Amino acid sequence: MPNAIEQIVDAYVRLKNRRGLDELMMHRQRLAVDLKSRSGRFDFSLPIGKIDEEIAIIEAGLARLAADAPELGATRFR
Repeated sequence: MPNAIEQIVDAYVRLKNRRGLDELMMHRQRLAVDLKSRSGRFDFSLPIGKIDEEIAIIEAGLARLAADAPELGATRFR
């Protein structure tokens, strides 16, 4: 069974919602940067790893969306 982020990405791809995927990606990237910049007595390696996995899933969704989209200039308007 796919996890939540996979289901969300699949829905965005099905709906061809590039903006939603971009926003999801930016949010995860901000989280990753924030967690990676922290130091101290807490170990953030587990959540960082999970966020990195989610970023990879979102990147795959963006690639699927790009592959499904017609190339720029391929459609002509008359």
